[in-house]
Amino acid sequence: MLNGTCKKWLYCALLAASLAPSAALKAETILKASRPVEWQDFLGVNVQFPYFTPDIYQQQMNRLDALGLNWVRLTLHWPLIEPRKDQLELSTVDAAMSAMHERGYNVLAYLVGSAPFASSAPANAEGRDQFPPTDFGLFATRMASLAQRYPQVNTWQVWNEPNIVWRPKEDPVAYARLLAVSTEAIRKAVPGKPVATAGMAYYSQMHSTPGYMLQTLVEGGLGQQTVVAAYHPYSEYPEGDSPADRDFLVRGNAMNQLLHSNGVQQVWATEWGWSSYAGPVEMQAIIGLRGQADYTLRRLALMSTMDYQRIFLFNLSDLDERATARDQGYGLVDLQGNPKPVYLALQNFLKITGPRLLPADPPAVSSVPRDLYAVSWSRPDGSQLLMTWSASAASLSFPRIFDAVLHDPLDGTRTSLANRQGITLTLKPSLQILEWKP
Repeated sequence: MLNGTCKKWLYCALLAASLAPSAALKAETILKASRPVEWQDFLGVNVQFPYFTPDIYQQQMNRLDALGLNWVRLTLHWPLIEPRKDQLELSTVDAAMSAMHERGYNVLAYLVGSAPFASSAPANAEGRDQFPPTDFGLFATRMASLAQRYPQVNTWQVWNEPNIVWRPKEDPVAYARLLAVSTEAIRKAVPGKPVATAGMAYYSQMHSTPGYMLQTLVEGGLGQQTVVAAYHPYSEYPEGDSPADRDFLVRGNAMNQLLHSNGVQQVWATEWGWSSYAGPVEMQAIIGLRGQADYTLRRLALMSTMDYQRIFLFNLSDLDERATARDQGYGLVDLQGNPKPVYLALQNFLKITGPRLLPADPPAVSSVPRDLYAVSWSRPDGSQLLMTWSASAASLSFPRIFDAVLHDPLDGTRTSLANRQGITLTLKPSLQILEWKP
């Protein structure tokens, strides 16, 4: 029934994946990437530097530099930078852009929200900035002027999450028009400047319209426009909303394959992550500081093997009371720029892996638990790495590995393992990294 009769091909592909027999999906997940990963180019972070004082965002930048990362995704709200028509307030943005330029960052910047004078919202409506502008050409003109003002921005992204934040309801056709008009204006002002779609929430599904917004864009020729496709694969757990079904891998791989197979060259996950907030509960369970660190490492291990060209963790810093309670807690660092457990765990992870990883075949094991996750890599120095976790806390025996080091990036510990008959590793629900020389 799904084959040949479903006109919305992207919707059907993801539906078919979600309907795949669960028994097949519940087998062990042993992953090997198809290409090398260089963290500095692959992993970026979301930032809001203009919302902080220079001393604080310089501290944030210091923390970012200590991780060895280079890509940042910057938020620009049109209502804040132009509260009154033709009266741009860009001094704080100018200063932050200058600081980023001095650090040599690659910048993805997005403009979102309708300025008060440009909103299509009815009079006295709440959330006026979430209504699209009455004149798409004016929005495009503002993006083009920003692209000229800030040539250090590598890529410009048009709006953010229009599949769920576009009032009074999502409108994929209207957003496609806004993207086209803005892309044309940016490229006319700054020839050759890369442009990205809005980062679509989740997999770009919509509240009240069937299908996926990225599907509409692809059907409209996105693959022939040399535009980056972007979405935000948030989920309850690192493995997805249903870990037993590995639905993050299923849905993410299906989306990426279908975008790439229809001519889209670059697919970026421009937001993903978990909050360490303490409540009240808002769409995400309370997982605390350690849970945030644990979930982030496991998801990073999975995403590194998938066909994303770039991913951006949300967020470099916690946010203040201007954000919701949940959104305040996504940071790698706190409001003063001090490392949180997730920062330290990520720092440990990147130190263990080194700056570049190469795909590798997994080592031989004597038996494999069905809930195993394992990702195999090698470093340029010849060391082999196996990233593993298992909710059942089973064991793995390696008959051909006699001497190894077990790293726990969550705790920052390392343990030597040696056995002439082959080592045995006790798995944890959190990520561990086994390192050995073949």
